[in-house]
Amino acid sequence: MKLLAFDTGTQAMSIAVARTVDGQVRVWQHNAAGGAQASIGLIAAMEDLLAQAGLRLDELDAICFGAGPGSFTGLRTACSVAQGLAFGAGVPVVAVDSLLAVAEDARATALGAQPSGRVTALLDARMDEMYAATYAFEGRRWTCLQEGVLVRPEALGTLLATCAHNAATDVPWALAGNVFDEYGARFGALPAACASGARIAALPSAAAMLRLAPLLLEDGQAQDAAQALPRYIRDKVAQTTAERMAGKALAASAAAGATPENAPGTLAHTG
Repeated sequence: MKLLAFDTGTQAMSIAVARTVDGQVRVWQHNAAGGAQASIGLIAAMEDLLAQAGLRLDELDAICFGAGPGSFTGLRTACSVAQGLAFGAGVPVVAVDSLLAVAEDARATALGAQPSGRVTALLDARMDEMYAATYAFEGRRWTCLQEGVLVRPEALGTLLATCAHNAATDVPWALAGNVFDEYGARFGALPAACASGARIAALPSAAAMLRLAPLLLEDGQAQDAAQALPRYIRDKVAQTTAERMAGKALAASAAAGATPENAPGTLAHTG
């Protein structure tokens, strides 16, 4: 197959092109800073990879992009670029769930020797929350056990308990993502099936999306360019001014050992 894949929804921009040459799949990759920087070099990097692979856009079987969840700006960049390129070239798009791409990145880099297992994919959602979803794999085929949700680090164990009741302790269950430095110490008690599992640094890499794409295409998930839409989980990108002020007031109260009656922002009775 001839595929272009890219992700701009995290702190890293990832692009990859794949084509079959003499019966072997060859992959060309480019990685750079993501976030606000992604839109600067994205198109040029794609053109360079396609040139290295000897491909034109209209020769591709599909354009795959990280649809989210992730950075709002990054997801909008990915969707708009996927739409524009696919519409102009007349090729379909494949919207790849970013959490599934994290799970596949972890499987390929750290769990390749395991024929089956589970991966809970975790991406930093900022605002003291994480995006989380759990998947099971058999070979390279994935099944979603728990759809993506927003969760605070302390509540991860409770969330995972809902899909742990039928998890055998001898089946590898890893946590994967980009949250461990920031939130890892706050996870608390995890289900026994995954408490001793690996913690794998992983991102929704373009290479992972290329591995997922043939199965997604086989499952009929190719879409028209106009359907290239982001998959948001959070419906707000930032706190309001009032929310930020209230949060600061509560933090100050906690630090000072204040009671609800004399916490900042409340009225205290005097006599």
